[in-house]
Amino acid sequence: MIKNIVFDFGGVLLDWNPRHFYKNIFTDNEEMEWFLSNICTDEWNAEQDRGRSFEEGVSILKSEYSEHAKNIELFSSQWEKMLKGEIDGSVQILKELKEKYKIYGLTNWSAETFPIAYQKYDFFRLFDGIVVSGTEKMIKPDQQFFQLLLDRYDLKAEECLFIDDNEKNIQAALDLGFKCVHFNNAIQLRNVIYEFSLL
Repeated sequence: MIKNIVFDFGGVLLDWNPRHFYKNIFTDNEEMEWFLSNICTDEWNAEQDRGRSFEEGVSILKSEYSEHAKNIELFSSQWEKMLKGEIDGSVQILKELKEKYKIYGLTNWSAETFPIAYQKYDFFRLFDGIVVSGTEKMIKPDQQFFQLLLDRYDLKAEECLFIDDNEKNIQAALDLGFKCVHFNNAIQLRNVIYEFSLL
């Protein structure tokens, strides 16, 4: 029996993407994609999610790619402009589920930038607990990170529905006994929620 809903944030509730900002910096789309694929990469950003400071992360890249120093610095200083907003429909589903279930968050997010999003979006106040990777120095799909959530809030995996847009994270949760939804869009999420008879 599901008693708790566990949400990922980026890609599920919030549309965060560095392209939202960098499209206004680069005049050529191919140049932007090269920059994000080779310099400020997902792998580089994940280390901030794992707990590395942006100051250190930016410094490492600037020492290696000095000719791109200005655009590298912008990733940190203009981070908030990469947040486009709530994903249509998802936050409404969250509010409906909150009426019947405990709601938790398990997010890969920098400890430095998560407070920016937390202050900007009121729906975060609905959560009964949130675990942020950058604070804990571990990230999904590490099963220890999932276990930390369970232990901290005295939850049982088999009583939790986990919603995430990343397949590796979903698999890690399934292996621990979570029920899961591999998020694609809000319409699909609502359909699956109904299939689980949760609303």
